[in-house]
Amino acid sequence: MSGKAEISRRGFLTLVEGTVGLLVLPCGRVTAAETHQSRSEFIESRCEKDKKMKSRLLIAYASRCGSTGGVAEAIGQTLCETGAAVDVRLVGNVNDLSPYQAVILGSAIRMGKWLPETVEFLKKHQDALSRVPLAYFVVCLTMKDDTADNRRKALAFLDPVRKQVPQVKPVDIGLFAGAVDFNKLSFVYSLMLKVKRVPEGDFRNWETIRTWATSIRPALWPT
Repeated sequence: MSGKAEISRRGFLTLVEGTVGLLVLPCGRVTAAETHQSRSEFIESRCEKDKKMKSRLLIAYASRCGSTGGVAEAIGQTLCETGAAVDVRLVGNVNDLSPYQAVILGSAIRMGKWLPETVEFLKKHQDALSRVPLAYFVVCLTMKDDTADNRRKALAFLDPVRKQVPQVKPVDIGLFAGAVDFNKLSFVYSLMLKVKRVPEGDFRNWETIRTWATSIRPALWPT
């Protein structure tokens, strides 16, 4: 069996065994060209309206198809408008937390969990993160319908994180819907999503995201 066929076969098995809530970010097995295209859409930014401000907030996130970066950016822009200096970074590009007085850490959900690089970031920096105000956020298709039951399911995705790093306690957790764009997925994944009737579209509720960001501002950065 060729390498390409083997990848397709593994992708098919993964989709068959998965659930709708776990299939929202399947970009980990795509061609090199597709990976380059999706990576180019990942957001990193810096916002500071007051150049004299010494305190800085970090929003670190992990994504597979890019939609989580949009959530991170919306949170960052909202907090920047309240006067905070904000860096939005992919978790893999952050090595030093000393410049930051508060952190927001978020990830897309895959296989019912935060992406592994997010968990590794949390483990690596757990001592520093336990000493500053910290919030989590989750991006998953489960939150397409914001119900009490779906919120419980989305929060449960963080249970392994809580068990692995119990000393890091978030001041709040944001739960947000993601996006599905079949054009960003491999043929096998997009076909199986369609067979499973996973809806395509951008389900991110920007008002909900910005409202959450505003609400946690005092806990992260007391004035």
